[in-house]
Amino acid sequence: MNDAGNALADKQTPLSAGDNVRGAFDVEAVRADFPVLHQEVYGKPLAYLDSAASSQKPRQVIRAMDEAYETYYSNVHRGLHYLSQTCTDHFEAAREKVRRFLNAEKAEEIVFTRGATEAINLVAASYGRKFLKAGDEIVLTTMEHHANIVPWQLLREQTGVELKVAPIDDNGDIRAEDVIDLIGPKTGMVAITHISNALGTVVPVKQIVAAAHEAGVPVLVDGCQAAPHIPVDVRDLGADFYAFAPHKLYGPTGVGVLYGRYDRLESMPPYQGGGEMISRVTFEKSNFKKPPHRFEAGTPSIVEAIGLGAAIDYVETVGREAIAAHDARLLAYATRRLSEIEGLHIVGQATDKAAIVSFVTDWAHAHDVGTILDRAGVAVRAGHHCAQPTMDRFGLSSTARASFGIYNTEAEVDQLVDALHMVREIFG
Repeated sequence: MNDAGNALADKQTPLSAGDNVRGAFDVEAVRADFPVLHQEVYGKPLAYLDSAASSQKPRQVIRAMDEAYETYYSNVHRGLHYLSQTCTDHFEAAREKVRRFLNAEKAEEIVFTRGATEAINLVAASYGRKFLKAGDEIVLTTMEHHANIVPWQLLREQTGVELKVAPIDDNGDIRAEDVIDLIGPKTGMVAITHISNALGTVVPVKQIVAAAHEAGVPVLVDGCQAAPHIPVDVRDLGADFYAFAPHKLYGPTGVGVLYGRYDRLESMPPYQGGGEMISRVTFEKSNFKKPPHRFEAGTPSIVEAIGLGAAIDYVETVGREAIAAHDARLLAYATRRLSEIEGLHIVGQATDKAAIVSFVTDWAHAHDVGTILDRAGVAVRAGHHCAQPTMDRFGLSSTARASFGIYNTEAEVDQLVDALHMVREIFG
């Protein structure tokens, strides 16, 4: 990154909630930054409890993206004119913000993709096709999102690798030993979630990574649910690859992040071919750039990356430790209140858990529950949450899921509970 990009990365966007929430979390000051929350749905105040699917966006992110389009938008890395240079500086400043957010060693370890799903596919396709062969094993867990299952199944069809799956118990807990026991001489990759999107279980990633590395096995971590909820330090975790989705971190859709240890990225061939990722092209041969640009073929999601940078500014100003404490309070309160409802069963009560509560009831299907809650102004997710093997483990087709974000309150939990009593009266 050039000096201008570093200078931009060092600047923090002014945040109206920042002074109020640092040290003492003021959820109302945070909520004031999210325009979408201040509305009614079917005549009821909106309680948005679906942040695990996609979070809402603060004004600061919206304004940063508007500013980019209105004042300096151009294609990046390729133009000599002022707008291109300015836009490139902001784009690369966002990369530096991601580096700091994850505590990566250098910005060249941060690859921008079109989403976390593409980030995992990139590793499966690029690293997998080069380094894994028939008979090699990929270790997964029962609670993986489909985005961390299907790419490895595609690789299995192409190369003959095999999948090994670690179990979870009735509480949704996973023991590090059960994952480690699957690591053997044939293991070519461990690919695990950091936090389950369906259950909220926090996986003991650091312990698993250490054991995998003792066996010489790289580890990919799906951090989509972890990045919004807990501080993430990729160097402390030791992960070789770490993927997350900015749209769950109060940023935009259409952009994703792949962290890769530089030596890993440097050893991998391109995932896609095209403009920007090459240094020289002839009809006989193409020479490829070094990471991260080797993996960023074509025009990237420019303004979305800039929006991600603004989202990181916002989260860091609020404070990640403060956010984690807020999440823990909400989770404890929601778990207690929901447990008091007769005929409601929480699915997944792991020892270490993030602010996600999945549940089923004796009175109605999850889809019916979700539909009626919506009429009460409460937005939850109902379905298999792109985690059908997890549902199968519990003998379920779907659950209702309340997932909490930086802007949620105990009053919204009460609104959820009151609405669930209404559902029970309708079906009970």
